Amino acid sequence: MCKNFNLVFASVLLGMAVIAPAQQDTHSAALDIRHGKPYVMVMVNGKGPFRFVIDTGTGGEAFVTSDLVNQLGLSEAGRIRLNDPSGKGSRSVPMVVLQSLQVAGVEFTGVKAAVHNLNGGDGFCQGLLGFVLFRNYLLTLDYPNRQMALASGLLKPDGERTVLPFRMPDGIPVVTLAIGGTHIDAQLDSGGGGLSLPEGLASRLKFSTQATSLSNAHSLSTRFQVKGAMLAADVRLGAYTFKRPFVEINPAFPLANFGSCPMQNFAVTFDQKSGWVRFAGREKTLHLSPTPEPIRMVNAPPNQQPDLSLVPVG
Repeated sequence: MCKNFNLVFASVLLGMAVIAPAQQDTHSAALDIRHGKPYVMVMVNGKGPFRFVIDTGTGGEAFVTSDLVNQLGLSEAGRIRLNDPSGKGSRSVPMVVLQSLQVAGVEFTGVKAAVHNLNGGDGFCQGLLGFVLFRNYLLTLDYPNRQMALASGLLKPDGERTVLPFRMPDGIPVVTLAIGGTHIDAQLDSGGGGLSLPEGLASRLKFSTQATSLSNAHSLSTRFQVKGAMLAADVRLGAYTFKRPFVEINPAFPLANFGSCPMQNFAVTFDQKSGWVRFAGREKTLHLSPTPEPIRMVNAPPNQQPDLSLVPVG
């Protein structure tokens, strides 16, 4: 399992970018995987490249740091209020419009980006690409081969339970996991850490080890303690089984989170138009073990509709 370092503060639906016409059906770029999280190089307004994390646990189009805003001379175009996913507080942040954002040979125009500094525990990062930015493409995060791809087309069920349905509350993909005989909703969050369970759910499950403290953590306005333990039951994701995995337990957020560490076993392809996600893994039986390094959960997965207040500037 990797260190848990989630860059998400809220599910931010920032509007819809325009995609420039593509000249070929499939585009790809190298992924830099740090502690399981996928980073890619991006051009903004013709300048760069800049290092962005791809975060499927963010429902908006993009985040950028204040340093990048200053470097590019971007002007504030409004403000957005981000709610803490725990429901305990909010914060107003500036919004800028990126006239051009290029990734993997695809150009997006008119991208609305929240301005918020991203904690750099996994390395220097100048921005974040949210899930809905890729709504018109098949987005593949191929962790084993360290590649991302954007392609045209649609996914269909394959009869082997490697293609699963997902829904998108607040623009974030949510699938069904089975823990023993219990079925739960879990966000697919490439910006998250391990397999995280809410404390209320964990209290109803059986564990093979006693829960121990992993770290102190915080989201936008909530501080809490993260614990970890080995489940006594397997966790099933379609055709794949995680044998009695080590899971994180947090008291702040009501949904489970399938983060970057379990995701890195797969090439994951998302089809937002059809609502299907494909997991391509080499092994059907997998393991999640505790890391010897301390796990730091800085921001946790969003799960509620934020209050978006777009205030014109000027």
